[in-house]
Amino acid sequence: MLEAEVLSDLANLPADPPKMRNVCDKCERPCSVCWCSALPNPPLCPKHRIVILQHPAEEKRSLRTAPMLKLGLEHDSCIIFRGKRFPGHNKDLEQILLQPNTLLLWPSQESVDLAEVASEKSFPSLNLVLLDGTWPQAKTMYSGNPILQKIKQTKLLVKECSNYIIRTQPTDGCLSTLETAAEALSILENNCIYKEKLINPLKSLCKYQLQNGAVSHESKEFRIKNNSYPKLVGKRLNKVLKSAEKFHPS
Repeated sequence: MLEAEVLSDLANLPADPPKMRNVCDKCERPCSVCWCSALPNPPLCPKHRIVILQHPAEEKRSLRTAPMLKLGLEHDSCIIFRGKRFPGHNKDLEQILLQPNTLLLWPSQESVDLAEVASEKSFPSLNLVLLDGTWPQAKTMYSGNPILQKIKQTKLLVKECSNYIIRTQPTDGCLSTLETAAEALSILENNCIYKEKLINPLKSLCKYQLQNGAVSHESKEFRIKNNSYPKLVGKRLNKVLKSAEKFHPS
């Protein structure tokens, strides 16, 4: 009897596979949630180049911003290398990281304000390296790659809150990879068009998500200060908050 029921169920299965949603060739998202219409058209063409070192876990996130940056800039203005160990066997990346005009965006004691670097105009073009991942992932990437620690370090001094409101940020001063690059290019190029146009896809994404059930997220720092954070503050988060106070004073 059971065998007959199984055979009956198999006979009722459709002969053709279910139709898949159409996917955009550029952003590789379903066409119904594609944000490509918000990209700069034509793509922006800066003198300086963004080099993203992306943690493998970040690539798996469906709501990531690095693709928005890559598609918003001309070819080779943004290049992405994925992994945990750099440069690995990639000779092209090693060459970039060893160049004197390469900077690492990293908030350390030795970091120099990016605005100061821009005013010096020591090089006609710079390679600005960004670590793409959560804060703990970025710290692991930095500490596990000695070559990164040898690069001249710079930092952004901004007080703006992130537009990435559908993802919780550790502190009010934390920005997504896209927003960080947009701010940096606006400073280096002395042109606010990068800050204005590059983040439009992110705004479009957040707007769609909020219209379809997502909720706006305050930063962990904001919720802790307003006694609305649902968990105990651990040592790691407390260290991040103290670091933010040092490099992003209110």
